[in-house]
Amino acid sequence: MQFIEYIKESKGELAHVTWPTRRQAVAFTVLVIVLSILTSLYLGAFDAFFTTLIKKFIVG
Repeated sequence: MQFIEYIKESKGELAHVTWPTRRQAVAFTVLVIVLSILTSLYLGAFDAFFTTLIKKFIVG
């Protein structure tokens, strides 16, 4: 069966993967969370700025 062959090949490929250490995984997770927060603050600031401009000059 093709599915069984696929599973066997996938298992063989996973043996070649270099997995991160626990410390690296935690560091990358923290980095992703910090960058996500910074990006949301950056985009939120632009949203607030443009909302203020629209309310002041367009809506009236």
